[in-house]
Amino acid sequence: MIKRKTPLRKCTGCNSMKDKRELIRVVKTPEETFVIDTTGKKNGRGAYICHSADCLNLAIKNKGLDRSFKTSIPAEVYNELKEELSSFEK
Repeated sequence: MIKRKTPLRKCTGCNSMKDKRELIRVVKTPEETFVIDTTGKKNGRGAYICHSADCLNLAIKNKGLDRSFKTSIPAEVYNELKEELSSFEK
């Protein structure tokens, strides 16, 4: 049997490498909008963040998502992420 590699991605908050299925993907679409991608297959530039509020707070503080997309992120995207994280932690 062939052993497949697991795709690893870096969290923009804590900078740790994790399996991409363990992270939340935020996508900047070609129309310049930001979407939370639950499937991991939407078109566009993606950045990843852990399923913890601490990592999100770190990403906001150190502007990790802003750096990944090379543009400023609207506050609505951060609010959506906070709501989604609260649903995962329950």
